[in-house]
Amino acid sequence: MTGIALLLLRLVNGGLLVGHGAQKLFGAFGGKGLTGTGQSFGKLGLEPGREWAQVAGATETAGGGLTALGFLSPIGPIITTAPMIVAWRKKHGDKPIWINQGGAELPLTNLTIAAALILAGPGPISIDRLLGIKTPWWLSLLAIVGTATGIVIALGDDIHEAAEAINRREAATDSRMPEELPVAR
Repeated sequence: MTGIALLLLRLVNGGLLVGHGAQKLFGAFGGKGLTGTGQSFGKLGLEPGREWAQVAGATETAGGGLTALGFLSPIGPIITTAPMIVAWRKKHGDKPIWINQGGAELPLTNLTIAAALILAGPGPISIDRLLGIKTPWWLSLLAIVGTATGIVIALGDDIHEAAEAINRREAATDSRMPEELPVAR
């Protein structure tokens, strides 16, 4: 039964991510395509918007496809985390969690499923098992490093702003502290 459960998670999550990416790349399923998605990304501070739309769409499509097939696991679930983390921060981060309030309920659900599949593997009903594929550890590590790098690049402005805010708070705290503390005797 666990094998069927993993298959269902992979097929639904991976398949929906393929569709989500196709909305961005091709305007499929009522999506905006690269031009519309690029404009939306630009408004969120992801510039150049069209290029970020290509990256997000390709990541969701490729990662979702690998996940659905259970091929080269855990590469698919690893790379699908990037657009979900960026979406959470850029589009949903300042809202309550629930999707009806614009929150990150959907990215959180996708991230949770990706984490479960990374930890559990693709299960017995997968291309990896069928073909006897065991993804080398170094390829998984490369996917993690590449994904983390992409997230840092996408969120670079947000990270910089957060660091500046911390520096301002520390400077304000330091200016209120006495210059010398009395020595205890």
